[in-house]
Amino acid sequence: MSVEISKESIKALQEDHFGRWKNREAIAENMIPMIGKLYRERNVVAAVYGRTLVNRSVIQILKHHRRVRMIAGDLSVVDTWPILQALYRLDLGPCRVDIGKLATEFKEKGGDVDAFVKNAVGSAIGKKDDGHPTDVVLYGFGRIGRMMARLIIEKAGGGDGLRLRAIVVRKTAEGDLQKRASLLRRDSVHGPFDGTISVDEENEAIIANGNFIKVIYAAKPEDVDYTAYGIHDAILVDNTGKLKDEEGLGRHLTCKGIARVILTAPAKSPIKNIVFGVNSNTILDSDKILSAASCTTNAITPVLKVLDEKYGIVSGHVETVHSFTNDQNLIDNYHKADRRGRSAVLNMVITETGAAKAVAKALPHLEGKLTGNSIRVPTPNVSMAILNLALSKDVTRDEINEYMRQVALHSDLQGQIDYTSSTEVVSTDFVGSRSAGVFDAQATITNGSHATLYIWYDNEVGYSCQVVRIVQQMAGVNYQTFPQADVVDL
Repeated sequence: MSVEISKESIKALQEDHFGRWKNREAIAENMIPMIGKLYRERNVVAAVYGRTLVNRSVIQILKHHRRVRMIAGDLSVVDTWPILQALYRLDLGPCRVDIGKLATEFKEKGGDVDAFVKNAVGSAIGKKDDGHPTDVVLYGFGRIGRMMARLIIEKAGGGDGLRLRAIVVRKTAEGDLQKRASLLRRDSVHGPFDGTISVDEENEAIIANGNFIKVIYAAKPEDVDYTAYGIHDAILVDNTGKLKDEEGLGRHLTCKGIARVILTAPAKSPIKNIVFGVNSNTILDSDKILSAASCTTNAITPVLKVLDEKYGIVSGHVETVHSFTNDQNLIDNYHKADRRGRSAVLNMVITETGAAKAVAKALPHLEGKLTGNSIRVPTPNVSMAILNLALSKDVTRDEINEYMRQVALHSDLQGQIDYTSSTEVVSTDFVGSRSAGVFDAQATITNGSHATLYIWYDNEVGYSCQVVRIVQQMAGVNYQTFPQADVVDL
């Protein structure tokens, strides 16, 4: 039975909702300069349930708050604004603060907000960062190279963390520098660069948000003396995928100015393959060459780790539904690999993946328990991993979903594992996702001790964020996080 609502009631509702929206907009507008000053002057990053608020618009700030309702309950800028103000009044040193989680806790406990916040972040009060930025060089400037550049430039902050000093590429033809800058400025998948880009032709450099990035043209690693460009003790990120063993990647270390190397692809032994958050604790100061494994390995390994810890993985199969990549052909033509010669934009292409076996390099006790295959599909970005697992105990759909929700919200892997329970999400909704993988709760299937789970991942941005996290660890950029049991992420 429908109930008629009077025109006066409808008008009152309209005014109420619009009035509350305008109020939240005004609060978010007031938050922006405070968030910016905390970041640029004190290297303090404010976030809401793992999503950074630095350099975000009013609408983005409101959407980050709205997202929390889907996974953790009501949260508004009305709640986080007093927390942010209290933070600003403190003499904080570099740290990462999740004001969303602090606001949720404060709503439960109540009391004086200044006393609560001071107690929550007390160990960062009065701390100073006396460090110097670590130089970073990108060797190669393809899809991952440009995503890495965007992320490092975005995170330059007060200049005390990572600083992108140079990119190394092969010179193609006249106008090369302008074309490189244009590809950084505009992206068909990820949209325009968030900031300003100009080109210094005389000094062969790209200026991005005030960062002077030297473009070095070289045919091979040994051709470059980085100290000639003022680069010292740099971490070099090899995005080319051409060199994958210790001998090949070691060529970078023969260059003056390079201290350590990281490869954005799986590497051959004895190089460590690192999935940040899973086995990044094995990185030693003595490790001069590391691999960040693959995008798929990064997407599935954190999920497999927590599932194995909770339920025990007996065996499983990983099927990746992966966007096409640049090594495939646009139209049918010769390719050395099976099937990849067929048109990437017209076909689903069955191909192999080493991701399942690569998991064992981060989680050795899973060696021999997983198989894997891949289907390349006609989409330019965002992929999915389907985990078909035999567990050591029975599990229900609701149980496994709630466990993964808690992991995404409160574990030290929240930067790697995100969570969605929407019935309407599709692949493009995850373009720009900064998590290694996003657990899709609506797709979960269980049958006794068998579980089929679906993990979305932006195979460009999500993976690049994982690489940046490794670079930060190698550079010693490791600030305190609050609440202390949680991780405020990229």
